Amino acid sequence: MIAVMNKNDPLQRLKQEIECIKQKLLDLGPIHPGSISGQYHVCGTASCRCHAPVNPIKHGPYNKLTYSYRGRSNCRFVRPECIDELRQRLDNYKTFRELTARWVELSIEMGKAEFFAKAEKAPAASPPTET
Repeated sequence: MIAVMNKNDPLQRLKQEIECIKQKLLDLGPIHPGSISGQYHVCGTASCRCHAPVNPIKHGPYNKLTYSYRGRSNCRFVRPECIDELRQRLDNYKTFRELTARWVELSIEMGKAEFFAKAEKAPAASPPTET
């Protein structure tokens, strides 16, 4: 009986870690993919300082969110009062990706232990003989 428990300990450890990951995912809150960068722009007014021939001073920086979703690139300008909340969502998304990657890794380990470990330890079957 103890040998059976020791044999299942690695599987139990994997299952426990997966349950921990599931709980962390539930606790994440809102998520959003992408990154934020500061963008500078030139306006359409020819007499503006941003069009100066020497040392032009562009407008900005403006916060710009860039992300890809379902194969499509998206860009949005973000109001300054929303930047902190959006950064939190971006951090949550990064954590989401890390947790799900770990979950997949653990699931693969479980699959190896459940489906392939027995086959590796079993003696190879001899090929059928021809009569």
